[in-house]
Amino acid sequence: MKHGIIDCHAHLIDPARFPLRGEKGYKPKSEETGTREEFCRQLDEHGVAHALLVQLSGYGTDNSILLEAMRACPGRFKAIAMVDPDISDTELDRLSQAGVVGVRFNLVSYDAQQLLAPKAKDLLARIKERGWFAQVYGNNVHWAFAADILRGSGVRVLVDHFGVTGPEGIRNPGFTAVCDLARDGVATIKLSAPFRISRRRPVYDDLDPIVEHLLTTLGPDSLIWGSDWPFPEVSPRLSYGDTLIPLERWLKSPEERDKVLWQNPARLFGFEEPRG
Repeated sequence: MKHGIIDCHAHLIDPARFPLRGEKGYKPKSEETGTREEFCRQLDEHGVAHALLVQLSGYGTDNSILLEAMRACPGRFKAIAMVDPDISDTELDRLSQAGVVGVRFNLVSYDAQQLLAPKAKDLLARIKERGWFAQVYGNNVHWAFAADILRGSGVRVLVDHFGVTGPEGIRNPGFTAVCDLARDGVATIKLSAPFRISRRRPVYDDLDPIVEHLLTTLGPDSLIWGSDWPFPEVSPRLSYGDTLIPLERWLKSPEERDKVLWQNPARLFGFEEPRG
């Protein structure tokens, strides 16, 4: 591979230093933690240069764990935060200066009405003003209304976890809506967390037709990859190396791998090639 790898979907879960005080969202089990130090070791072990950290729903809008990681590892991480729609412009600018590049709308395990709320339109406009992304975790039902809202806002979109479809997803209207957003240059789709939708762990070959469809109809420029480390709400727990296994099969050429694993995320999030 020409450049290397950028992991575009990972969480930090460190209740000892950063208690999960949010009232909503997923509360990880004790064995599902993953500290910044542990994550850096995984990245180093597998030759992953950078990562896009994603706020875990259980932390709510307290983004302290993300901000600490970006301070501790300058240039290695960017982050997708979760924010209250009433957040001030001053606070949004502070997050931007720290390395935040977008806001997550978690419709699956946090608040299915986030994009339908009265203040969502204004928040999306402020996200767009900053050149940020609206990252959306939604399923087939959510995409039925979310796609039009996002398209109308003009914001750039990141689609979590294949659009949370399944092996039958090519025929799902929600997946069609996601592909239409990507085809029109609005969205980038993450080949992340295949274990959440595949019935064939750890090979995930039942998702091969979906990846082939994405590459054939959209091309590699619309795709990025993410591990979803440390794999919350997944049992038995995976290893980081497991998440890399299908990439050689899905991304058959060095050019495809370089685009999906490095060029696209470097361009989208402003990561630089490591020195030395």
